Amino acid sequence: MTKPEREGGETQFVLLVAVRLATDGSGFEISNGFLHRTRRRYVAFRGGAAVEEDETEFHGDYSKLSGIIIPGFASTQLRAWSMLDCPYTPLDFNPLDLVWLDTTKLLSAVNCWFKCMVLDPYNQTDHPECKSRPDSGLSAITELDPGYITGPLSTVWKEWLKWCVEFGIEANAIVAVPYDWRLSPTKLEERDLYFHKLKLTFETALKLRGGPSIVFAHSMGNNVFRYFLEWLRLEIAPKHYLEWLDQHIHAYFAVGAPLLGSVEAIKSTLSGVTFGLPISEGTARLLSNSFASSLWLMPFSKNCKGDNTFWTHFSGGAAKKDKRVYHCTDEEYQSNYSGWPTNIINIEIPSTNSRDAYPSVTEAVQANMTTMECGLPTLLSFTARELGDGSLFKAIKDYDPDSKRMLHQLKKLYHDDPVMNPLTPWERPPIKNVFCIYGAHLKTEVGYYFAPSGKPYPDNWIITDIIYETEGSLVSRSGTVVDGNAGPITGDETVPYHSLSWCKNWLGPKVNITMAPQPEHDGSDVHVELNVEHEHGSDIIANMTKAPRVKYITFYEDSESIPGKRTAVWELDKTNHRNIVRSPVLMRELWLQMWHDIQPGAKSKFVTKAKRGPLRDADCYWDYGKACCAWQEYCEYRYSFGDVHLGQSCRLRNTSANMLLQYI
Repeated sequence: MTKPEREGGETQFVLLVAVRLATDGSGFEISNGFLHRTRRRYVAFRGGAAVEEDETEFHGDYSKLSGIIIPGFASTQLRAWSMLDCPYTPLDFNPLDLVWLDTTKLLSAVNCWFKCMVLDPYNQTDHPECKSRPDSGLSAITELDPGYITGPLSTVWKEWLKWCVEFGIEANAIVAVPYDWRLSPTKLEERDLYFHKLKLTFETALKLRGGPSIVFAHSMGNNVFRYFLEWLRLEIAPKHYLEWLDQHIHAYFAVGAPLLGSVEAIKSTLSGVTFGLPISEGTARLLSNSFASSLWLMPFSKNCKGDNTFWTHFSGGAAKKDKRVYHCTDEEYQSNYSGWPTNIINIEIPSTNSRDAYPSVTEAVQANMTTMECGLPTLLSFTARELGDGSLFKAIKDYDPDSKRMLHQLKKLYHDDPVMNPLTPWERPPIKNVFCIYGAHLKTEVGYYFAPSGKPYPDNWIITDIIYETEGSLVSRSGTVVDGNAGPITGDETVPYHSLSWCKNWLGPKVNITMAPQPEHDGSDVHVELNVEHEHGSDIIANMTKAPRVKYITFYEDSESIPGKRTAVWELDKTNHRNIVRSPVLMRELWLQMWHDIQPGAKSKFVTKAKRGPLRDADCYWDYGKACCAWQEYCEYRYSFGDVHLGQSCRLRNTSANMLLQYI
């Protein structure tokens, strides 16, 4: 083909001849059992001279992209930066020893391990005898406790990285940005300069590879990235802020984002969550409440906002106000439960104000008898707004010693944060391409009933009942149906659907909805609704019939969107919050979407969902009913020495590179 080009005021014609590097001319080759995109080169004839040129357009060269991974809560290794002698055990802590997570030392030296993990609840400093710091690099987020047995049980991003390697991604194209997940955002910057380093990471990736980055954030990592965007707004001149984002960030994938908080955070605050570790709930509570980051995940109302910190910095308003307050809309007081399915906390407190409510061990029985004689306890209920503004901790401060500490953290590190109040609803990030991805249709906790346990602190509260959201109803732990705002879709076992799906508000006024099976499929069970009207602030749900025992993925994609922006929401059926980053379905869809984006000939904004075929040897399998490899169009039987079953010998055909062309 030819195209005119002006140089030095004269028009020259450049003839571009594609050099075929793949066996079939598709621009792809098969190597080691998976598909690679080959690098295209061109011969340009300028003024009669032939000059070989690389493809320089960004959208046609994925080698310029970088991936930035921001892990979630408790998903980064912590290593000791002290020498701690542990009595009665030969396992001491030395510099660079694993602390989070080393189950061997946790089992044999739990007191030493606790000292290396705990923080001062008021100033977030380390224990005097031991300090821990986050590890660096990709190894810090792949397996928390490497080992033959413990490794697979503590895997986080390992499968994700395997996919990157399989598809030929260069080692320097994937960058992990671990952080100390125990700290609040202000302390992350104050102690570790984390957000300064994150900014440099984006700038280094751009300089190294020549293109913008793709951000992958999971769980609390999304809260970290949101705070970074607001911090950056104050760090960069306002007129250069959007320019910096466009230059450095191509797309943002928000995976399992607790956009309105998670009720499990308040459960951890009052009774402790062990995450399956061999520690008591009381020990887990002591640790959790020493970490200021626990409040970062606190549920809050979608109807209440804080002051606009960005404008107060420039207007001088910050100096005139000593504290920031929530500004709630009328809907907050007209609706039930702050828009959540039910009251999140229902707690019984003694009818008299007695500080013996959290007695010492010797006073526990006597205090219980005194409480019983004083009368029946009072049941108090708290909505998401009353958790976010600290009303819960104020109400129980006479009955729980942690409440004072939690109020201190909440005010100093969140409500009075100099950058933003993180406990406020998200607006769509000002990034060109935003993909919000989460699991759904799993039984998820949305509310709790607490009562005094009669035991000393930290075990002074006990959960008497749990409220779950199921599809179409709310049920208690005993199976009793509970009144509330039940929805047709539920959460991912950790974060309720109400919080996960808040990003649907980022979609445009018209949305295309596609529901497709998660496994490889031929397109016969794909359902599509085009140009569905979407009102901002209201949920949008696919009204489609699902086949029994089939897991689907539902795509909500902009039909009409903000000019220059693109937004999509992916709901994965029956996908657990903690396992979603290990989901092969998610990794397949991410890779196809990114591959689609770099194609100059792409016909649509989003990759087609009409069909899904195998992409790797691992996707091919033996069909015992037909006595051959399934997906004969793409897979063939090809035995290699060491194969132990028929399915292992099913591999991609050498001619199947053309199949990627159907996704353009």
